[in-house]
Amino acid sequence: MQVSEGMSSLVLMIGPGHTLRQAARLMAARRVGAAVVHDADSQGYGILTERDVLRSVAAGQDADVELAGDHLTRDVVFADPGWSLDEAAAAMLRGEFRHLIVTSGGEVAGILSMRDVVRCWSSSRVTA
Repeated sequence: MQVSEGMSSLVLMIGPGHTLRQAARLMAARRVGAAVVHDADSQGYGILTERDVLRSVAAGQDADVELAGDHLTRDVVFADPGWSLDEAAAAMLRGEFRHLIVTSGGEVAGILSMRDVVRCWSSSRVTA
């Protein structure tokens, strides 16, 4: 099974100027654990995860003041839609993260979470 079969093509995209509270509300409303942060003036794409928000709140920072651009991961591993789910899971384990931004032709095509991988593996075993 390939990444393209397991990824979500509906991606929450936010800007680096969103506050952490705004980002958290959007993630909660969409029921996702990560948002892709696009900064056209800077380094392109980054990712803000629920863990990033949690770390900031745990450190006593104000979620209404802190900006997504200051808490995101910029050193992102991008997946290709043609990767196998095994390749994607191995990349997640090596990097110790739970989401991969999927790109095609330099554009965001989707996002793959560890939950997506498990869902695909589980459903393939049920139908086998």
